[in-house]
Amino acid sequence: MNGDWLVRARDGRLCAYEYASEGDAIDCRLECGPDGSWSAGRTVGGEQRLLRGLALAQGPHRYVHLVSWRPTVPGEAGLVHSTHFQPHLAALDWTPLGHPNKKGDRTGPPAVAVDAQGRAHVFVRNGGGGLSMRVQGEKGGWGAWADLKGSGVRGELAAVAGESGLVEVYAVTADGIVCWRQREPGAKPVNDGGTLSVKVRESSLTALATSATHSTLFFTDEDEVLHAWRGDAQPVPLLKAAGPGPVAAVRCMLDGHDCTVLAQRTTSGRVALAAYPTEQESAGAWWVESGPGLPEDAEVALALDHRGDVTAASASSSTGQLLVARRKDEPGLALTAWQPV
Repeated sequence: MNGDWLVRARDGRLCAYEYASEGDAIDCRLECGPDGSWSAGRTVGGEQRLLRGLALAQGPHRYVHLVSWRPTVPGEAGLVHSTHFQPHLAALDWTPLGHPNKKGDRTGPPAVAVDAQGRAHVFVRNGGGGLSMRVQGEKGGWGAWADLKGSGVRGELAAVAGESGLVEVYAVTADGIVCWRQREPGAKPVNDGGTLSVKVRESSLTALATSATHSTLFFTDEDEVLHAWRGDAQPVPLLKAAGPGPVAAVRCMLDGHDCTVLAQRTTSGRVALAAYPTEQESAGAWWVESGPGLPEDAEVALALDHRGDVTAASASSSTGQLLVARRKDEPGLALTAWQPV
């Protein structure tokens, strides 16, 4: 899943999105109370059959936007979108968004970001290898597909709305990383910085809003080093990647300091966590492993609970198991024991 699949809902409770046991629908589980109990999985968006590759983003009102491919006719697919206003309520039915090339098979995994006005911006690679976008109207409906140009886009995209509400999207090509940024609200994102020349491991991108003026992109290079990059400077090597997948990232207060917390599934199967002062990569960071060994398909997520404390989760489609651990009420980043939901 591309984006934050563990989120804090409007009422303060945590909500986790995961694939249903059949793999062709999305379930939502909701935290029931402080005792650690969670609801059973509830299907999101109706009975529409989905294909793998879900994108998620939470907007300023804490509504969750979900985007996925669905099969249409044999050999073809189209994108669909749903909004989840409150986890204890049914999500809207899936709305067809069509195909960036009008019709065809899946072109690549989508990404979604939500601007300050609550408009979802959906991004996906098009059939020519560039990037296409479709934007939700502020009063409903959707604009037409827009071609943002580019070429050779591959792997997963990373989309984020900064603290300003302006949207950015990052993509990997054979030459490095390309970024498209909005210059003003409602404007089409443009690539005005060329390509960051770096050898990047595909599908290793994660973007996080880290200040009023910047978002930070985390990526892993071919030497398995995790970097942090803000577009007006060179990437900063942070630490050796703990495992093959993208990191999960969240910004929070730790012991009175504004910190960025990272989590990643390690090559041995456990979850590794690291923290450092936000946008101060020179302070250094190091991994600390936590929890049991996980299946190879397990994905890791981070979120802040109603108290602002870090909560980590892992989900596996093959086992259907969702595990959750919370930060202990003590200095540092130690987590409680991982509990099955």
